[in-house]
Amino acid sequence: MLLLIALLLAIFVLPSPWGLVAVAVGAALELVEASVFIWYSKRRQASVGVDALVGKRGVAIDALWPEGQVRVSGEIWKARCKGGCDPGDAVVVRRIDGLVLEVEPA
Repeated sequence: MLLLIALLLAIFVLPSPWGLVAVAVGAALELVEASVFIWYSKRRQASVGVDALVGKRGVAIDALWPEGQVRVSGEIWKARCKGGCDPGDAVVVRRIDGLVLEVEPA
């Protein structure tokens, strides 16, 4: 946007040497803006798939002595809890073994 404004000023308003300066400054500002945008968009990787479940909280649907089902992010998963857990208890996903979530009481 700044480059477009600089071009319009250079063509219609500014005298000869200042028009080139305006275009150069506009182009430099556009490069800085694009660089900041690219850096900002790459600073954090998107978390997708089953790895996104690690650390999420859920609720035990069945008794987890040691295996049962939990609801995490609106989905029902098969889960395993070493210490055991009753239905309705809050759990936290610690790791994933295939399609089985390993959880512990929250």
